[in-house]
Amino acid sequence: MCKLFCYSASNTLIQKIINNKVLNGSPTKTIAGAALIVSVAGVLSRILGLFRDRILASKFGAGDELDIYYAAFRVPDLIYNFLIVGALSAAFIPVFTGLITKKNRDKAWDLASGLLTLQVIIVIAISLIFFLFAPVLMKLITPGFNPDKITQVANLTRIMFLSPLFLGISAIFGGILVSYKRFLVYSIAPIFYNIGIIIGAVFFVEFWGIAGLAWGVVLGALMHFMLQFAAVKFVGFTYQFRKIGEIIKDANIRKVIRLMIPRSMAMGVSQINLLIVTIFASTLASGSLAVFNFANNLQSVPLGIFGISFSIAAFPQLSSLAAKENINKFNYVFTRTFKRILFFVIPASLIIFSLRAEIVRAVLGGGEFDWEDTTATLWVLGFLSLSLFAQSTIPLLTRCFYALENTKTPFYAALISETINILLVIILIDRFQILGLAIAFSLASIVNMATLFFLLNKKFENINKRKMADSVVKILIASAFLMIAIYLTRHTLANFIQLKTLGEVLAQLIISAGMGVSTFLIACYWLQIEEFNDFKKSTFEYIFKKPKALEEENNL
Repeated sequence: MCKLFCYSASNTLIQKIINNKVLNGSPTKTIAGAALIVSVAGVLSRILGLFRDRILASKFGAGDELDIYYAAFRVPDLIYNFLIVGALSAAFIPVFTGLITKKNRDKAWDLASGLLTLQVIIVIAISLIFFLFAPVLMKLITPGFNPDKITQVANLTRIMFLSPLFLGISAIFGGILVSYKRFLVYSIAPIFYNIGIIIGAVFFVEFWGIAGLAWGVVLGALMHFMLQFAAVKFVGFTYQFRKIGEIIKDANIRKVIRLMIPRSMAMGVSQINLLIVTIFASTLASGSLAVFNFANNLQSVPLGIFGISFSIAAFPQLSSLAAKENINKFNYVFTRTFKRILFFVIPASLIIFSLRAEIVRAVLGGGEFDWEDTTATLWVLGFLSLSLFAQSTIPLLTRCFYALENTKTPFYAALISETINILLVIILIDRFQILGLAIAFSLASIVNMATLFFLLNKKFENINKRKMADSVVKILIASAFLMIAIYLTRHTLANFIQLKTLGEVLAQLIISAGMGVSTFLIACYWLQIEEFNDFKKSTFEYIFKKPKALEEENNL
């Protein structure tokens, strides 16, 4: 009854949202405007994600239950990333965007329908196989778990196999919306995914125990799918069933499959990273896997808000410019977006590093999440945050290659970085335990980013590296002032705040971060950082609907 009520309520809410003309109005015209939409929605989604983590931490703590829950994610998430994200990011959007740019709408809809049919058939077939052999598979993925924990992981994994099906279909719909630059519905879909998980944690757990968390994931995936399904109707999509033989013969589908194979391999390599974390964390103390996931979720907030948001916003523009072979403007869009990401992510990462203890206590502290869990999480968070600049620029760098229909280079870069990651884990884990996983993860991310940038620069020698370096140096100088301001503020507040209550922790966190951000902005103004002036201007123009638009972006 609870599940039926939650489904009915969420369905009514979704119907109201998708029928809103504001959400399905004109496409977003500028990268800054698109990034603002994606970023605001990303902020809301990440806030819900943190609220979700607080509920999980307070209910279960960093122990066996959450180790089981996070381990159960691995195989369904692997299927989703390996079979679906590869097709969407690397192949579907560039090919689909090329078709609608050239006014071939019928072929574009045929492509979407054909891929949906293939995707559903393949995901169902693979999920059924893994469903049957889940217990055997879990023994390989969680070798350090006892038999009872492995059985529970297998049971939750079987439930979660429904999520790749819903999310896979929704991903194709999201690709259509991104290609048409309809970013709003696309951006708020993850919010509903988190709402589903929260419903599972708050309500379903009371009836089905830890299995309620898995059913919450399925509910979130279903809501994600329903929202975008209705939204694509507004841009004219109608599903047309096509026979398998006809689908395979379609030149555009064959092109997507050819492009997605290296991308899927690259995603497979990156998923190995998470499998490595799961495998080794299962051999460590109880709660190690939960600690790593909590820390990773915290440091992923600026990654999602800025790194992924700007990359998603720029991707259709990059794909369109690549299709038109306008390399100069392609380089301009890449360079400008790259600098904008660093403008936000570098200070954000330093705030996280400087205030990691307050952040962990404010977001996760309380209930079953004790001081030992807090200490372990804040140390892992600190090491992960140091590579945020690399993690946040990798999505843009990879999408540059995808826009050029080059999916092999990101695969090779991911392969190199993952090899380094595995070697570092083997070397560090005995001495540093869970911190060894965090150190290896960060160093591998930096190697991946550096490799991609080097190869992209080699392909386009006219990238203005000097101008980019000047901006980065100025951002680093401004960020240094930010860290000094945070340190001095924390030191001063220590005379007045004892940090014994959540209110005191929040007060120190907000005041210290606020002083840091204010100092950073003043330094940006003083240093005349282009990205500061740029984004301030574009944000005001978007919010207040000023008639003077960013012509250089609109004309790209």
